[in-house]
Parts: sequence; C-alpha cells; structure tokens
Amino acid sequence: MLSACGVESIEELFANLPEQVRIRQPLALAPGQSEYEIIDYFRARGAENGEGYVSFLGAGVYSHFRPVLVDTVVSRGEFLTSYTPYQAEISQGTLMAIFEFQTMICQLTGMEVANASMYDGSTAVPEAAMMAVRITRRERVLVSRALHPEYRQVLATMLRRQSIPVDEFAYHRAAGTIDLEDLERKLDGTTAAVIIQSPNFFGVVEDVKRAAELAHSRGALLIFVFAEAVSLGILTPPADADIVAGELQSFAISPSYGGPFAGVIATREKYMRQIPGRLVGETVDSSGRRAYCLTLATREQHIRREKATSNICTNQALIALMATVFMTVYGKQGLRELAVQNLSKAHYLAKDLPLAFGGPFFNEFVVRPKISSPAAVNRRLLERKIIGGLELDRFYPDLADCLLLCATEMNRKESMDVAREALLG
Repeated sequence: MLSACGVESIEELFANLPEQVRIRQPLALAPGQSEYEIIDYFRARGAENGEGYVSFLGAGVYSHFRPVLVDTVVSRGEFLTSYTPYQAEISQGTLMAIFEFQTMICQLTGMEVANASMYDGSTAVPEAAMMAVRITRRERVLVSRALHPEYRQVLATMLRRQSIPVDEFAYHRAAGTIDLEDLERKLDGTTAAVIIQSPNFFGVVEDVKRAAELAHSRGALLIFVFAEAVSLGILTPPADADIVAGELQSFAISPSYGGPFAGVIATREKYMRQIPGRLVGETVDSSGRRAYCLTLATREQHIRREKATSNICTNQALIALMATVFMTVYGKQGLRELAVQNLSKAHYLAKDLPLAFGGPFFNEFVVRPKISSPAAVNRRLLERKIIGGLELDRFYPDLADCLLLCATEMNRKESMDVAREALLG
C-alpha cells in the first residue's frame, strides 16, 4: 500500500498532519479490555462531557426536536440501502418521497419548482448563483455581508473557479438588516444576482420585497437564502424572489458535528431548465395508474458534461426524506405552532438584554454583553452546564464584543433565566 501511494513509511504517509494532532503513544486504556468494555468506557466519558447540558448556540445549525417516526421511516431497507432512482420501475417509493418533498418545499417557499435536494445550504448558494448567471447571461454577483460567513466562503471558492466576480454589500449597523442604499449603489447592468438571507446570520428578518424591487430594477435576479427552515412556518414565503436556496437541517436532521445535511433550490417554472440536479414528476403508466419518474435530469451522469447545470450536486435522498417525514408529521399548523414557540422563547431570552441590533428577529439575536467579554460570558455559562452563543469576532472583527444567541423549542424557561442572569452580570 505504501508503495502504491509513492511513500516509503507510515511516517511519510502522515507527514502532512500537524504534530499536535498526531498520537505518539498508546491509547490510555486498561490492558485486556474487550470491545464492549471499551464501548462502555467511552459512553461513560461521553456522558460526563455531554449529559445535562443545554445549548443556546445556533449560527446555521439548530437544535430541534426529532420525532421518533423519522428514524422509523428512514431506517427501512427500501430507503436506507437504495442509492439513486435511475430505474423508475423499481424505485417508485423513493421517487414518490422525492415528489412529495419537492411539493412541500414549493408550498413553503412560494416557488413553482423545487429540485430533489442538494448537498447542503452552503453549496446550494453558489449553485443558485451560477444558475442566475446562466439565466441573465451576466457576469457579476452581489452578496449581503449578513449572509452566513461560511456560505460566503463556499460561494467565493466555487465562483472564483468559474471566473464570476463576487462583491459584497453592507449591513446596517443599527438595524442589522441589509444596507439598501449600499446595495442600490453597487447594482449595475453586469449584476446577475443579489443574494440575501432571511432571517440573516444575525437572526434579523430582512425586507425581501424591497430587495427584490431593487434587484429587478437593474435586471438582476434575487436569490433568497434561509438557514433556519423553521422560520418558514411563520414568515411570509419569499415569493418575491426568483430563486430560493436553503438548508433543511432544522427539519429533523441531527446537528451531527456539521453534517450530513440537505440543501434545496426552488425557483419559478420559467427557470426550470436551469435548475441543478433532478426533478421528479407524476405521470401514469401503460395501465393508467399513477406513477413517478425522473422528469428532468441535468446532471453530468445523465447528459454531456458541458451541458450539465452542475458537476457536483447530488440529491441527499435519505437526509431529505427525514425533512419530508418531519413536514408530514408537523403539517402546516404544526409547523406554524413550532415557529411561534421558537419566536416566543427567543424573545423571552432576549428580554432586558443589551441587543446589538434593532431589527425584528426570529429565534436568534446578537447581544453585546456590558459586564465582560463574550468569551468570559461563555466560560461562565459553561460552568453552569450551558453552551453559550457564537463569539462573532471569528467572522466579524467589528462585532468582537458580541455574542450570537439562539433559543428553540428545546430550551426551558429555567435555563433561559440562568443564561440571562449570566449575560446581565
């Protein structure tokens, strides 16, 4: 194996790994332990580190309740072991699930067409941007600085290789919403798309209609991005947008150290042939019975590479099925009630705290602690078995004294009171 890799030793094979992450000594385990004893040992250590903690950390990955029915359905062999629905005659269950998924996403977003999911929200955003470039035949993309910073990083990386310039426009320092005046100044005849997120990275709800009007006045498309899918249960659907790209992790997909997740792109019917991925449609078979099939497949597996709308996208069928089961279990009214509960709990937590922005927020908000630094606040919370918020200096040097906090239906009043006490000093 070493020879096939072109190296002479294990040391050379792992030479690229930083020294601080390499294990030079045997694991600190008692000798002679069986496999199940070792498993019990690590479960006990995990319980010491994780059990009894509550979290107010969001920033694109959210802690929501996962109905038991989700795993009951997705663990069925027909779904768990199937790869992809190439042969419609033996993939009717998978195709039907994807069709229902697409239908529900259209209902949530106010769009007319949704694809069979994407890798995740971060890769859905550049796919949507490249889609806008193909539609408008323009070459420049404008993106809000209030879009998730990691989404912006993926966008910049992917579009750099496509030679598509990406420029940013500011957010309003008082409200936390996009700076519409800065957007208007930077819009021109080369702009293919304007990308905004709502609720944005700071948790603030944007004026989507006004952003769409500005983009359309210069012939650009508006791409609406969501990272917190539960917000769609209460906020007005982004029907003024041209393309919607988002992350469905909140819909019964475990945080799981950052993935795997499921993204989505939805759009207007007139742009359907430029959407990346696949579309499942409903038809009838030779006997007149309802049947499902791949209606549109614009991936390189199906067509010539140079004709493909995307060379990387896949449909996260199993993960998207989790979101489908979630939406089915909750239904329209249940999702609204869940969103209202998130809204109420976040506003309860935010009561009397020094907020950095004055704009309306959903279940996430930015606090500027007055007594001590964000890092000190988080340490104080951790002592009380509370995982605090995101220290924003990681992405925004101008907000180095701020914390991004989130409250969902999983947070109880008692822990919110303790967190508020720590934040108020």
